[in-house]
Amino acid sequence: MIIFKDFESFNEYVGLKKPIDNDIDIGYYDSINMRSQSEPVKADFYRISIKMDYTDKTLAVPKPITAIFFSSPEMLNGWNVEPNYTGMYVQLSKKIIEENRFLFKTYLDYGQHEALYLTESEVEEISTLFGLMYKYYKSEKQDFGVLLSYINVLISVVEAFYNRQFSTNPKQYNRIVMDFQQSLKDYYNQPVNQLPNVQYFADQLGLTPNYLGDIIKHFTNKSALENIHEFVIKKAKELLEKNNSMNNTQVAYELGFEYPNYFSKFFKKQVNLTPKEFREQIKSNNFY
Repeated sequence: MIIFKDFESFNEYVGLKKPIDNDIDIGYYDSINMRSQSEPVKADFYRISIKMDYTDKTLAVPKPITAIFFSSPEMLNGWNVEPNYTGMYVQLSKKIIEENRFLFKTYLDYGQHEALYLTESEVEEISTLFGLMYKYYKSEKQDFGVLLSYINVLISVVEAFYNRQFSTNPKQYNRIVMDFQQSLKDYYNQPVNQLPNVQYFADQLGLTPNYLGDIIKHFTNKSALENIHEFVIKKAKELLEKNNSMNNTQVAYELGFEYPNYFSKFFKKQVNLTPKEFREQIKSNNFY
């Protein structure tokens, strides 16, 4: 398997123009002169590809699509496509991503799950934005601040489009939400030695944490971590109320807290009562 460490070697392999920078590469596709078929390869950088009338011949029912694709390091990419699509691409080094992580949100690992399918008006909007970005890039002013601002706008537009896509086909994503909620319930059906976290549930569902988190946030209006914390508090209240023989330390360990004092602080933050105060309130309510 070939691993491409830089834009130049990858572009030469695919049939794209030589990059003019080692950290940001922007260009248009010329599919007639590009490699239309390849075994899986890896590119050790990030790619955002906007492809119009793109037909993947490996699909059971090949049909032209217009979509944005995301690729990140460690992803395998092989292709067998019709050489008649158009579009544009942005390639970003790992260095640029790490130095500007706050700009790029979560979409760069979406390539493992789903493309972003574009409507005609969205294609027009993306094309206009890309044209401005490409013009500035070709001027060779080398002002990364301006280029990154353009890319940030592109990512913000992508966020709006993904929200539209999530809302268009809720049945597909509701399954993920339900599986996440069921996994939460199943978590404490076994002995645990740590608190549940987003990475654990993402692994259970075969998704990346960012992708899972964005879907959960879109459909529940709360982050995946907020959902987890709510469930932990629910379990904590059940144990504190129904298991009088368990002291606070035992409850903390039962829930997966490593340190009992952290459980007390966590509970106080979420409920505005300490575990002891919560139990006293329950006793008082029961008395009356």
